[in-house]
Amino acid sequence: MYTHEKDIRTQGKPLSETGKALILIHGRGATAASILPLAQELGADGFTRFAPQATNNTWYPYSFMAPADQNQPALDSALELIDETVQGILAQGIASKEIYLAGFSQGACLTSEYASRHARRYGGLLIFTGGLIGEELNAANYKGNFEGTPVLITIGDPDSHVPVSRVDETVKQLESMGAKVTRKVYPGRPHTILDEEIELGKKILAS
Repeated sequence: MYTHEKDIRTQGKPLSETGKALILIHGRGATAASILPLAQELGADGFTRFAPQATNNTWYPYSFMAPADQNQPALDSALELIDETVQGILAQGIASKEIYLAGFSQGACLTSEYASRHARRYGGLLIFTGGLIGEELNAANYKGNFEGTPVLITIGDPDSHVPVSRVDETVKQLESMGAKVTRKVYPGRPHTILDEEIELGKKILAS
């Protein structure tokens, strides 16, 4: 088991010029460099982009639906690295409502888990094929209020890693905390991000 070294890639103009941040969280086996181009697809040229890099390219070793302790300490370390990224942005005078988080697959699971443990008014959350982490959801982990934060959560049916039932549990939890959730299920879609999902994500970033 491992903890994550602090390695956060940045792209775009400084926060002092853009006033808004997009944090991109890569999937298992991928890299910060490989997810940064997603920002261009989402039309986020006017954002300062941040992409934390997982040590060994994996945020936690087992399925996101494994018993939580099996993924420790890697999972807690991953959540800490995302929090360091967010706190670093807030420390530069950027309001949380100008911070957007986006992730794919394992990165989408981390996006939903981090945001639900630190719920506040974010600019938006883009959860591309993911859901809250754990064999069973532990409501005691989730704190705060999203205050109407727009959330996009998408999934293929079936998906090889993420069951639709967990997406639905995640939607219910997020909505109970004040998020405004758009849920999209794509029958037969492979484990990828479709153009339609990109277009829906663009609308959240443009709002």
